[in-house]
Amino acid sequence: MESAKVISFETLTENVGRFNVKNKTFLIPQMNRIGGHLLAATFRGFGIKAKVMETFKGMDLGKEYTSGKECYPCQITTGDILYFLKTEKERLGDAFDPEDYVYFMPESDGPCRFGMYNKYQRIVLDSFPEFKRIRIGALTTRDGYSLEGLIDEERVSDLRKASYFSVVVADILDRLLWRIRPYEKEKGMADEFIENSMHLMEEVFEVYGPKKNFERILDKLEEVIEQGKEIIDPSIPPKPLIGIVGEIYVRSHVYANQNLIRLLEKYGGEAVNASIAEWMNYTSYDRLREAKIGLRLQLKQLRLGAVKKYLKKMLDFGGDLYYQEIRQRQVYKRVKKLINIPHDHKVGHLEKVLKEKDLFTFDVGTEACLSIAGIVEYAREGFNGVVNAYPFTCMPSTTTSAIVKPLMDKLGVPYLDTPYDSSYQPGREAAIRTFMYQAHQHFNRHGRRH
Repeated sequence: MESAKVISFETLTENVGRFNVKNKTFLIPQMNRIGGHLLAATFRGFGIKAKVMETFKGMDLGKEYTSGKECYPCQITTGDILYFLKTEKERLGDAFDPEDYVYFMPESDGPCRFGMYNKYQRIVLDSFPEFKRIRIGALTTRDGYSLEGLIDEERVSDLRKASYFSVVVADILDRLLWRIRPYEKEKGMADEFIENSMHLMEEVFEVYGPKKNFERILDKLEEVIEQGKEIIDPSIPPKPLIGIVGEIYVRSHVYANQNLIRLLEKYGGEAVNASIAEWMNYTSYDRLREAKIGLRLQLKQLRLGAVKKYLKKMLDFGGDLYYQEIRQRQVYKRVKKLINIPHDHKVGHLEKVLKEKDLFTFDVGTEACLSIAGIVEYAREGFNGVVNAYPFTCMPSTTTSAIVKPLMDKLGVPYLDTPYDSSYQPGREAAIRTFMYQAHQHFNRHGRRH
């Protein structure tokens, strides 16, 4: 019994971490559909056999191998990897080799269960003899999701830059969809167009991502936007604008949030979700912030060796953040000349928003930092309502709700919490319909600025 315990602990360190994925199939869970596919395409351009797994088809497996106390995204992603592996083993038969695959499951630190997904899923995979040798590739917020170890060292920087660029472009395609679908000339046109555009941009990233030819990628993106604008029926008047914040997986995964944006559109709204790039910027910003705090502490204690270490961290994370924000501004500047989509929030500004009224602090961390400040910004920018989407029992989002509800009452902006687990809540649509009625009233009184 004692040896079994030792083995279980060893597997958490030996089979979860950074692994070179050369000649491996790199399995990417689907959170944001477009973002996952453009990221996988970018990886393929660098010679990594990346594949986005189907999602939500393995929910029965996810429920079977979790207790229900885990975070909802853990159930979904556990089901996704088990469904893929079981299907793949049936397809390949004796040719199936678990060592051909690396499952990608990043993590975050701080008081969030996301940091334990890959450990828990390691234990689940180890319970299947045929899956024990599949490794889990784990990137972490502790180093700003550095890609070191995945490929040869000299290519890591280029892969990181191209990957981040794919995230920003995916955000733009999502915002293009949400901008045109409520005003489409015929039902279904926007969805079909964006699906085709996603596949087109996959090809573009596969070819031009490794060359860092971002101008060529933006040229193709502009062509996509010009075509997308043709779908808009100019006779349809503007609709109430709804901002969405919350836990990154649930607000981005359409099955997890039970097609929240479509439901908001059904009742006459136009929605904008917080971006994936915002979270990427936040991880770099927070690591830079921690490095500055560490530097001040070491200077006070005259630990000169440690000062050098924290200075290097400041340069590294500061450089990452500077590059990311420059690239993001470059993309939005070109796109906004063609179509009016909301800009993205700068993380440094969001921290200032929290400090203004002493609402919260980045010292606590988690997505609550972004959600609370993002809600305030949505209200200031003239949005007609805000929705907070998150897993049931999610601590950061529950904290967000407790802080912003009285604030939104004072501001007179409709606000709605939408927690999710694997069940379907019979009163959910009625709550959203009521919220949208309030948003229409706000729109009729105040209009919208975007």
